[in-house]
Amino acid sequence: MNKILVTGAAGFIGSHLVEELVKKGHRVKAFVHYNSSNYWGNLELLEPEIFKEIEIISGDIRDFDSVSKAMSGCSEVFHLAALIGIPYSYVSPLAYIQTNVVGTYNILEASKLQNIENIIITSTSETYGTAQYIPIDENHPKVGQSPYSATKIAADQLATSYFLSFGLPVKIVRPFNTYGPRQSARAIIPTIITQLLDSSCSSLKLGNLFPTRDLTYVKDTVKGFIAIARVNNCNGKAINIGMSQEISMKELAKKIMEIMNINKPIENENLRNRKETSEVNRLCCNNKLLIELTNWQPEYNLESGLKNTIAFIKDKLELYKAHLYNI
Repeated sequence: MNKILVTGAAGFIGSHLVEELVKKGHRVKAFVHYNSSNYWGNLELLEPEIFKEIEIISGDIRDFDSVSKAMSGCSEVFHLAALIGIPYSYVSPLAYIQTNVVGTYNILEASKLQNIENIIITSTSETYGTAQYIPIDENHPKVGQSPYSATKIAADQLATSYFLSFGLPVKIVRPFNTYGPRQSARAIIPTIITQLLDSSCSSLKLGNLFPTRDLTYVKDTVKGFIAIARVNNCNGKAINIGMSQEISMKELAKKIMEIMNINKPIENENLRNRKETSEVNRLCCNNKLLIELTNWQPEYNLESGLKNTIAFIKDKLELYKAHLYNI
């Protein structure tokens, strides 16, 4: 049985995807960003019986040679490697172009040269910009309201061009906001939970409170990735993954406080706010195409997913720096 390559395997969603693929009996190559200390990120948090089944490959998604070499012997690629922090994309747009656009080119071109049978490219709901209608389906206009989202639009278009130009079997997975254990401290839910748990934080310091997001627990997002990969008639298509429910950041903070039975005043900190014209005010997923093509159904609602996430962060609180703003 040929192997599956997962790029971005040390990241949040990537580590959960690797874990689930191993559980399903697949042989997995985990492509992680090279570093001299052999630190493998979230993969190091996996259970030993899962971890021992993974072949870890260090490289750089921006480097065609390391990408091509990692792909050798694989029949399928899940491409998740990306720079994802929106605030840092204001600092270094070029870093996002090099990672998200050039990195995706490397995956597509190496896949074409090696006749890879199935290529799954990871997009984002940020490509839609703030909703022009609700719920957002796959035909919604694409608006690059941040350098990050602009690079993801470009990567998606590049993937589509490889399908149309070369017949490459590409599928574009477009998750809305995913949350759960192992998520980066820069994301809103870990930010809220860690500040609530840190006694030195007298208030919750957050960015804009009015935007809404459609939140999917990470295991359900991964379930969607795998379901899309297994459907033959998805080639050339972009498919949303989301719950078709929205919640404002203010209401989300209140819900987490209620679950944790901890109350702190909410303070808007200007440093954390996006520029008004760059803020995506509303996201809510139309998931009808996903359900129609795959029969996907989520196993977690917001409350059960948040409880799992809170339990993980409580157990791993030493990994977080709640008093710092992470861009």
